[in-house]
Amino acid sequence: MKILVTGSAGFIGFHTSQKLLDLGHEVVGLDNLNPYYDVSLKEARLNILKQYPNFIEARMNLADRDGVDKLFNEHKINRVVNLAAQAGVRHSLKQPYDYIESNVMGFMNILENCRHHNIEHLVYASTSSTYGANTAMPFNTHQPVEHPMSLYAATKKSNELMAHSYSHLFNIPCTGLRFFTVYGPWGRPDMAIFLFADAIMKGEPIKVFNYGKMKRDFTYVEDIAEGIVRLLLNNVPTINKNWDGDHPDPSSSGVAPYKVYNIGNNRPVELMTYISLLEKEFGVEAKKEMMPMQAGDVPATWADVNDLIADAGYNPSTPVEVGIKKFAEWYKDFYKK
Repeated sequence: MKILVTGSAGFIGFHTSQKLLDLGHEVVGLDNLNPYYDVSLKEARLNILKQYPNFIEARMNLADRDGVDKLFNEHKINRVVNLAAQAGVRHSLKQPYDYIESNVMGFMNILENCRHHNIEHLVYASTSSTYGANTAMPFNTHQPVEHPMSLYAATKKSNELMAHSYSHLFNIPCTGLRFFTVYGPWGRPDMAIFLFADAIMKGEPIKVFNYGKMKRDFTYVEDIAEGIVRLLLNNVPTINKNWDGDHPDPSSSGVAPYKVYNIGNNRPVELMTYISLLEKEFGVEAKKEMMPMQAGDVPATWADVNDLIADAGYNPSTPVEVGIKKFAEWYKDFYKK
């Protein structure tokens, strides 16, 4: 198949593109390589993808309506994985319009082209941040998610709503994926594991929010990419014939070929444990600056992945000890530490 992957030079997009290319699919990789974080890291990922003869680079902004329209017109794309987005909770407090442009307008361009080009399946990134103020654990997709704690989360929730409406109106099979704290080799420098590693290696203090009383369902990036690919290729959603409008289930639909899944490790880890594993891999005890909870953050996440197991036969399972070791090996090699 010819598959469009947006955000192909990004963290998850790179791993997903590589997995699809290794399976023999043709990948059209869209990315604008924006300077939200180190562009040279994005270039390094992209250089690996360019070594595949079945990879086509499309360097553009997802919010560029004419450019995205032209891309779909030039390539007979079968399926789409939309991973391009303005990420990060904290950045959304400072630059909110970035999120509307990329996550709302950009996603609109994808939906319109899926509509006009008979796309077989759209898989798009959502986030565990959509659970917001929910406290019932583990988080499952059958819960309503009406109380986002950040604009970033609100824009991703809007993607789920927009996808449902287009799925219903134009019969576009749409699958939304709520990712839980992704980490691993080639990760984003703005994410906790990267910030901790940088500080540890420089002998600088790491900022430990909520005084370390945090739990996260840390999910290894290869597990995320495997889940994306399995669902994209083998699990095209259909209308849920058992859906009840009197008791609506948010994870599926009785009027649209639509589904939402969690992809998480289903094993919450305390933040202090996560830090201690990093200290072990780098052989350095981190200096810790204990700080209060940040605006827009939540104290814990935990993914219920029963639907993913039932429908795709897949359960993300890389232990955090293994994932952190692989991240540390990559980090030391890439940055020559």
